[in-house]
Amino acid sequence: MGNSWTQEQLQIFSKADDMYISPFYDDGKTPGTPTWIWSVVADNDLYVRAYNGQNSRWYQSAEKQKAGKINLAGQEYDVFFEPIEPDAALTEKIDQAYKEKYSSSRYLAPMIGKGPVSATVKILPKNE
Repeated sequence: MGNSWTQEQLQIFSKADDMYISPFYDDGKTPGTPTWIWSVVADNDLYVRAYNGQNSRWYQSAEKQKAGKINLAGQEYDVFFEPIEPDAALTEKIDQAYKEKYSSSRYLAPMIGKGPVSATVKILPKNE
């Protein structure tokens, strides 16, 4: 797609803990109800994982619609969602990012478990 976040945006995103994700509904243009979600920056990309794995409603919408909106660090962005099957090296980088950012949370262990890992989504900006 050739779209990417700026280094400045990635720097801000790596610290922000206020992401809301809104994949589009089936009409492809109405954003769904915003869901608060953890986000991490790994390998110069923005990633999220579904806590409930592939059964998560937002994940299923993101996989189907491939687009929507996010609100992060006080800004709203039109984005593309790219569900991925991370290889071992990328999984390790994303796990590490979760460990660094959310080390004090009791939800960390589930987020680096098999279900959420299988529901990893790369978020790319939809450049105007």
